[in-house]
Amino acid sequence: MFIQTESTPNPATLKFLPGQTVLEMGTADFPTADAADKSPLATRIFAVEGVTGVFFGTDFVTVTKADAVDWDHIKPALLGAIMEHFQSGQSVMAGDHQPASGHAEHDGEDGVVVGQIKELLDSRVRPAVAQDGGDITFHGFDRGVVYLHMQGACAGCPSSTLTLKMGIENLLRHYIPEVTEVRPVAV
Repeated sequence: MFIQTESTPNPATLKFLPGQTVLEMGTADFPTADAADKSPLATRIFAVEGVTGVFFGTDFVTVTKADAVDWDHIKPALLGAIMEHFQSGQSVMAGDHQPASGHAEHDGEDGVVVGQIKELLDSRVRPAVAQDGGDITFHGFDRGVVYLHMQGACAGCPSSTLTLKMGIENLLRHYIPEVTEVRPVAV
């Protein structure tokens, strides 16, 4: 098994490509070690000292490290943990736990607008940020303001505010006149 790594715009995260499917669909975010109990793979990764977050996409694993830790010191242990997991035959997610589809549900009068927002996020935004080892999902829409949840490499990335304001906000405002602003949420 050969695992490739890619840097991301966030210097605290590294993207690991195991060359096989990680999740059949959706994403899974483990912002803390306590959240990792739903995944044997995430539990293994958090066992490496210095890991502060784990995120799974369909074909990648993104790991976030503490600022004081150097990638050169923990990368070999992370590669080993990921390789051991996939060679063990264990599933990525424990039991019948299903990864999240991403977007929050939204009931209300803005249903058509929210549908358009989710469609643009799915077709234009999410594929681009997945290449950087992250995900951005719909959290809510209220009086013209779109609230988005940033995960994986996007969470805490120094360029995420610029991406959110200059990229995503401009895209949504261009196609959906009802959108006036985009803001991140912490979940």
